[in-house]
Amino acid sequence: MTRSLQFRLSAWLSASVVLMAVIGGVIAFKTAFHEANELQDGQLLHVAALITPRTLEVMEHEALDNVAGADPESRLVIQTMDQRVPLDLPHSLPDGLQNEIVQDETWRLAIKTLKDGTRVIVGQKTVGRDEIAKNSALATVMPFGLLALLLLIVLHLLVRHMFTPLTALSTSLDARAEHDLSALSGDDLPSEITPFVVAINRLLARVETAVAVQRRFVADAAHELRSPLTALSIQAERLHETPLSHVARERLDALRSGLRRTRALLNQLLTLARLQERRQDERATQRVQEVFRNVLEDLVPLAEEKDIDIGVSSDEDVVARAPQADLTILIRNLVDNAIRYTPAGGRVDLSTGAHDGRAWIRVKDTGPGIAPEERERVFDPFYRVLGNDADGSGLGLSIVNTIAARIGARVELADAKPHGLIAIVRLET
Repeated sequence: MTRSLQFRLSAWLSASVVLMAVIGGVIAFKTAFHEANELQDGQLLHVAALITPRTLEVMEHEALDNVAGADPESRLVIQTMDQRVPLDLPHSLPDGLQNEIVQDETWRLAIKTLKDGTRVIVGQKTVGRDEIAKNSALATVMPFGLLALLLLIVLHLLVRHMFTPLTALSTSLDARAEHDLSALSGDDLPSEITPFVVAINRLLARVETAVAVQRRFVADAAHELRSPLTALSIQAERLHETPLSHVARERLDALRSGLRRTRALLNQLLTLARLQERRQDERATQRVQEVFRNVLEDLVPLAEEKDIDIGVSSDEDVVARAPQADLTILIRNLVDNAIRYTPAGGRVDLSTGAHDGRAWIRVKDTGPGIAPEERERVFDPFYRVLGNDADGSGLGLSIVNTIAARIGARVELADAKPHGLIAIVRLET
């Protein structure tokens, strides 16, 4: 959080607002407190101005009464200087406003000399005066504090709103497929972030160029190797028809097997390169059962060689929205893997259905299966499970994963009972 620009900006702005609010509140409180005391001083002077020799006795008597609803601490005392109760003050005090301590209590006094020479005192305890002034000052500061709190909330919302384009850009980048290197859009971004986005787009363009060069190299190399491998395969087949010794025949069979594996690897490399290079094709509605039939027509001979029982185990048909070539290659590779890794006499079942409105395709075999800790790695190119002697290049599931990412599907691997592997493709709704 301390490295977050949004957090630091909000924190510094909030600290500035709080500091200004505190300074402003203290100044406002002191100002209001002083003004309230000045107002009460004016009231004392005004009362003193109303005292005349004719009104003195009446005002002295009326000041002794308690006013209903008034604070006793704020009651006014009117007496002459000669009186000693309740205020015992020295005659040397000058006329005007002043503070004096009487019996350990501070009083605010207004002293006036009448025309007949009588000196009159109008007094009030400062405790009551200060409480009135403090309440008046707090009433002034309270709206100021509430306004500062509201400003903090508005400030936080504004900062958060200003960073919304960056959050949206981050979410968009995080949701991208691993092969999507298209440029970022900086239309809604602040001008300060635009150079950063431009630099990222240039980097993405350079990365895409480098990846494209690598893909073209792999595709070109695989394509160039096909012709000599085809020639070698033809020569090996012709040599197979000639009489050979037992040792030579064994070596020739090993050579033919190696050539077949190499040709299969080159075909898969070309397929993977074309899939990674090709942009998103226009999707069409495909019936999965029909794709099953097309795939089985090609792979049933491979299953019959190993005496594997292969077929479709579900009558339900579902519709998938995907390019026909992509869906066919995906299912073909899953079934081809299942046949290659299932021992002779095993079984491979294809099925399809729908759950919660989302179609799924399942290929189940009775092979050795894949350990849970390796189920993420098997989607990496050229990764093969150790201890398995089945023919393969390690590209089948990588091709499946690439196609699934293109069409918005998800591939899951699970254990089959009593043994084997289940590959489930959950298609996009």
